[in-house]
Amino acid sequence: MSGMKIFAAVAMAAAIGLAGPAGAADKKSAEWNKGGGEQDEAPHLTPDLENGLEVYEVCAACHLPEGWGKPDGTFPQLAGQHFKVIIKQLADIRAQNRDNPTMYPFALPKSIGGAQAIADVSGYIAKLPMNPEPGVGPGTDLELGAKLYKENCVRCHGENGEGIADKYYPRIQGQHFKYLVRQFEWIRDGKRRNANPDMVKQIAGFSDKDMVAVMDFVSRQKPPKELVGEPGWENPDFD
Repeated sequence: MSGMKIFAAVAMAAAIGLAGPAGAADKKSAEWNKGGGEQDEAPHLTPDLENGLEVYEVCAACHLPEGWGKPDGTFPQLAGQHFKVIIKQLADIRAQNRDNPTMYPFALPKSIGGAQAIADVSGYIAKLPMNPEPGVGPGTDLELGAKLYKENCVRCHGENGEGIADKYYPRIQGQHFKYLVRQFEWIRDGKRRNANPDMVKQIAGFSDKDMVAVMDFVSRQKPPKELVGEPGWENPDFD
């Protein structure tokens, strides 16, 4: 298996974004997270973290050995994301429920392996300590951001952006502001096919100002101390 194939698959698998509020009972809403196949199988497998590291080594070229991504939003922070959320994103790509024509061929089982490989790399990523200094927004409208978050996001993403692992709602606390904005905009504008339709409806009326304010607020939410690395931490697996 080539390093480029591994990198393409895992980078896309881990390019996590936002989930959204549950509630609407229409068919489309029910299908956004219908599960089945690898999404159901992989979470029940015991991750082989040594293989997970082997897969992740090439991904580190962009996501960094620490899994901290880049503040400019080109690559998200992956470290500390919920195991099941990472699995869902890779399963969605392989099932063509999340679009990326360039990476899709490299995410196929023939390129990186089956459900066990998904579990391995997801387990490795989930255990990495998070970035203590993620990219944040301008800080100019945090009161509005807090209000919008409380009114629209708490039910699924939690009081502090911690998400709900069992429901595949991602941890968004500590994520880079520019990545958050891009994913929010794609979801609002219907460009991310595996987004929860209830979230699309919830945020449909958000202006660009609203979007920036609430994602700025989210980017400043702090993960629990035990999940966060020290400033300047370097992944010893890459010594």
